[in-house]
Amino acid sequence: MTWSEAEYLDCLEAERRGYAWVMEHHGGLAPKEAEEAAREWYRYEPAGDPYRGLVFHDEAWHWAMLAIHGDRYTVEHPELAHPSTAYRALE
Repeated sequence: MTWSEAEYLDCLEAERRGYAWVMEHHGGLAPKEAEEAAREWYRYEPAGDPYRGLVFHDEAWHWAMLAIHGDRYTVEHPELAHPSTAYRALE
C-alpha cells in the first residue's frame, strides 16, 4: 500500500489506541501499561521499510486478543471473535 507519512501516522495512532483500549479493558492493564504495550506492538516503521504497515492487515482487536488469550481465543471465547460495540466506538 502506498500512503503518505501523515496517513501512516494516523493509522498507526488509531491502531495503538485500539490495542491499548483492549489491553486495558480486557487484559487488565493500567492505562500507562496498555499504552506501552501498544507502542511496543505497533512500532514506528520507516518509510523505506518494505513491509511497512503489514501489521495493519488485522485490526488491533485481533492482535490484542491474541496477546491476552492466545491463538484459540475465537474458539475458547467466541464472544470475543468480533470487536465489541465499545471498541467500535473508538473509530
